[in-house]
Amino acid sequence: MSANTRPLKYLLGWLIAGTKGGITRAQIIEAVKAAPRNANQLAGLLGKDYRTIRHHLKVLEKNKIITSAGDRYGTTYFLSQTMEENYALFEEIVEKIWKK
Repeated sequence: MSANTRPLKYLLGWLIAGTKGGITRAQIIEAVKAAPRNANQLAGLLGKDYRTIRHHLKVLEKNKIITSAGDRYGTTYFLSQTMEENYALFEEIVEKIWKK
């Protein structure tokens, strides 16, 4: 792990493993990696309440894991460029935590 990716790895570890809702955030990251989606699409896909999804989207966007385009209901979310470039770190964390 390079010094440049260490802060991102720690941030992802905290967002996914260190806080309540980490599983939902991991599912959102995987879903928007597969295809950009809006909050309503994510709620349906993941079987979660729309407001719950919105909360997690705000957390992920605030921490620059995802980014958005558009406004209001049609806002579409996708991975940030940094997350795209370092997606292997996310996969490593998920593998260690849930797929032992």
